[in-house]
Amino acid sequence: MASHQARPQWRWSFARIGALLMMAALAGCQAVVPRTEPPPVITPPPTPPDTIEGGIPRDQQRHRVALLVPMSGTNAGVGQSIANAANMAILDTGGERVRITTYDTAGPGGPAQAARAAIADGSRLFLGPLLAEDVRLIAPIARQAQVPIVSFSNDTSVAGEGIFVMGFTPGQSIERVVAYARANGSQRFAALIPEGVYGQRASAAFTDAVNRAGGTLVAVRTFERDPRAIQRTVAQLHGEGGYDTILIADGGSTAERVAAAIRAVHTDGVTILGTELWNTQPTLANNAALRGALFASVSDRTFDTMSQRYRARFTGAPYRLSSLGYDAALLAVRLSRAWEPGAPFPMAGLLDDGGFSGVDGAFRFHDNGIAERALEVQRIQPGNFAVVDPAPSGFGG
Repeated sequence: MASHQARPQWRWSFARIGALLMMAALAGCQAVVPRTEPPPVITPPPTPPDTIEGGIPRDQQRHRVALLVPMSGTNAGVGQSIANAANMAILDTGGERVRITTYDTAGPGGPAQAARAAIADGSRLFLGPLLAEDVRLIAPIARQAQVPIVSFSNDTSVAGEGIFVMGFTPGQSIERVVAYARANGSQRFAALIPEGVYGQRASAAFTDAVNRAGGTLVAVRTFERDPRAIQRTVAQLHGEGGYDTILIADGGSTAERVAAAIRAVHTDGVTILGTELWNTQPTLANNAALRGALFASVSDRTFDTMSQRYRARFTGAPYRLSSLGYDAALLAVRLSRAWEPGAPFPMAGLLDDGGFSGVDGAFRFHDNGIAERALEVQRIQPGNFAVVDPAPSGFGG
C-alpha cells in the first residue's frame, strides 16, 4: 500500500475508470438432424487479420503522455530513476486516465527520433527531456505537432513558446538566500563565481538579487576550478575589502576549497552563501569552513518519504532529480480532468496562479515558461543542514 504521507496534499480527487470487458452476444441457430448424409463441409479461408499499425496500440480512454529521458548511455541511471518515480506517481494517484510511455533520448536517432516516435504513438504532452540541448533538438518537432514540453532542465534560456522549464534554477535559489541574509543583517555583498554558463547565470542572478534586496554590491569575481587560481582570486577580492557576505556559486570540493580560502583571510565573521547545488551534497556539513553558511533549495522532507517507498519498490535509492518525474506525472494527472483523450493538451492549465504541489513543494509556471518554486533556507551546522526559514506552502497569487 502506498504511503499516505508521500502523496501531495492536493484537495482534488481522481476518477477511477476501470477497463470494461465487452462480451459478444452469441447468436445460435437450432440444429436440424439430417435424414441423409450431409454434404462435405467446406471450410472458408481464414479471414486476414486487421492491419497492425506501427507503434503502440491506440487508446481512446487514456491520455497519451511521453516521458523523454535517457534510458541508455552515461545518464541512464538518472533517466531510469525519473521514469520509475513517474510511474510511482501514476500508481499512487490511481491515474488510470493517463498513460505514460518512456522514450529513450539517448537511443538510436537521439532525442529527435524519440520525439517523433512519441508523436506517432499519439502523445499529446512531453515530460522531459533532461538536458537543455535535447530540448532544443525536439522543440521544432513538438511545436509543429502542437505538443507542449515540460522539461526537467534548469536552463531558462530554452523556456517559452510551449516549452516549460521545471528544473531547479540557480537564480531563484540565489535570490531567496540573498533576501534572507539581507533581512538578517547582511549589507555589503560579494561573490566568487566559477567560469562557464552556470557561473554567468549565477552572476546575473546575484547582481539582480542584491539590488532587489536593497544591499550594496561590492564585487563579483570569476575563478578557475584550480586550487592556486582559487587562492589568487580570494586574495584579490580580500584586497578590495568591505564586504560582510559572500556567495560561492559552486558545489562539492570546489566550494570547500573556496570556503577554506575565505576563512583563512577573514578573521572576522563573514557570512558565506551557497546555491541549490549544496542541497544534494550532505558531506559539506563535515567541513568546518562551511559551518554557518546559508543556502536555499526545495525541501527534502517529502522527498525523503518518497525515497523510502522508492527503495522498497525498486530495491535501490533514487536520484534526487527523480522528484521531477514524480511531480510532472502528478501535474499530468491533475490536468487530465479538463483534457479529453486524443485532444490537444490544455496548455492554459499549466498557468494556474495558485500553482501546484508535489514532492518538491509548491511551484507554478509563469507566462515565460519558467517554474517559480517555494524554497526554504538552510544553515550548515556540524553534521547536518538545519532549516532556518521554511518554504511557504503556496502562492498568494
